[in-house]
Amino acid sequence: MATPTGVDSKPALLRRGVPSREDAFLLFVGTRVRELRNRRGMTRKVVAQEAEVSERHLAQLESGEGNISIVLLRRIATALNISLTELFAPSVEEPAEKGTIRRFLERLPANRLEDVLFRLKRDFSNEELARRTRVALIGLRGAGKSTLGSRLAQESNIPFIELDREIEKDTGMPLAEIFSLYGQSGYRAIEKRTLERVLQESGRAVISVGGGVVSEKDTFDYLLANCYTIWIKAQPDEHMSRVIAQGDFRAMAGSNRAMEDLRRILEAREPLYRKADMVLDTSGCSVEDSFSSLKSALQAHFQ
Repeated sequence: MATPTGVDSKPALLRRGVPSREDAFLLFVGTRVRELRNRRGMTRKVVAQEAEVSERHLAQLESGEGNISIVLLRRIATALNISLTELFAPSVEEPAEKGTIRRFLERLPANRLEDVLFRLKRDFSNEELARRTRVALIGLRGAGKSTLGSRLAQESNIPFIELDREIEKDTGMPLAEIFSLYGQSGYRAIEKRTLERVLQESGRAVISVGGGVVSEKDTFDYLLANCYTIWIKAQPDEHMSRVIAQGDFRAMAGSNRAMEDLRRILEAREPLYRKADMVLDTSGCSVEDSFSSLKSALQAHFQ
């Protein structure tokens, strides 16, 4: 029976009785498009506009009546941010968490996806248990890496390794001489080779790494992928006072300029340091308090 407007209210599939294979396929595609659109919280009007198809055609498609061209179907898939393969895949019920993760990734800027992928591989790959047997402490000098790292290693009865000292052993030269002879790029190449050797030779260990390791992407990625990494941080003035307390008075010459440079370095490196698995702020804390916080945080992460 026709409606008062003259449009048949019953879908074509129901009018013809048992659907053919073609009809069943069209119904499947239409249902799939509607499910995906609803999952993404998009109205039919929005999808139609982005796909440059009429809202009427999209409505027909979703009802199983629209024999739409493959070109228009590809536009609709693009508007839904899926591939044609995913569009034709059977609808499978999935956990709510998986849908939440997908929606989060869809809203994430493209330049952040590489970082997310890296963290997923790092945290959920088969190598994760091996990675967590080594703790690497990063951050600028004066944050407390050597003090906290040596205590953690001693209490855990595992080796404590300072990468700077290993570099000096490998080259037979102090760091200052290495920089003088080979420059920044040469030093970073040596640092990478030494880090690779140390990690290949070490099982469980606590490793203190120079603060500039983050400036060389390949080396830092290698560290993140093979160690549970902790950024030991502090306020710039505390970095400065601790370095002076260690007997290095070079920072006192032109102290205003030195502090300015320190703040600039911390600001530039902060996004890189934050790639670490954990952040421990030692500002205003005693060694005992900082070490207690470090142990508690590690116990909570490794439970």
